[in-house]
Amino acid sequence: MPRPMLLLDVDGVLNPYAALWCPAGFGEYAFFPAEEPVRLCEGHGSWLADLGEAYELIWATGWGVTANRLLAPFLGLAQLPVIQFPPAPFRPEDKVPAIAAYAEGRPAVWIDDMLTPEAYAWADQRAEPTLLIAADPAEGLTRAMVDEALSWAATLVPGPVRPRRRLTLHRRLRSLRAR
Repeated sequence: MPRPMLLLDVDGVLNPYAALWCPAGFGEYAFFPAEEPVRLCEGHGSWLADLGEAYELIWATGWGVTANRLLAPFLGLAQLPVIQFPPAPFRPEDKVPAIAAYAEGRPAVWIDDMLTPEAYAWADQRAEPTLLIAADPAEGLTRAMVDEALSWAATLVPGPVRPRRRLTLHRRLRSLRAR
């Protein structure tokens, strides 16, 4: 099975923009002077490193390549692949065609704060294993979400040899000895 991918949104996931005040453990950064500050948690870097052990991490955000320029260094990440979306502003459901094309043939986890009915329909109809994790845009990425994704990835790893195969191997060995 190909390596699973983790599709990662920024606003609402890494940046809990909907919180009334900056959450504990987060700092506010003026990446875009004319806009609201971006709220980031340095601790997310180690969580994403943990996820990077099990997944290929991919930016699935309207930030596009700006995520690599501003966020990857902050979080201690290497440059990640970026899914190209329509020019901003776009509707949340407009992410689905680009994600569907990018994830073709591979297991995927998608973490986003705006998962739409179209996203769930896409996940339901896929042949490949797919997990959608909805983030609360006032809270962002949590350790529970990371643990859920890591546990799910562990289910994709082929398990031990099944007894039926052992019996088949045992029969082959027996037939070889009988010759």
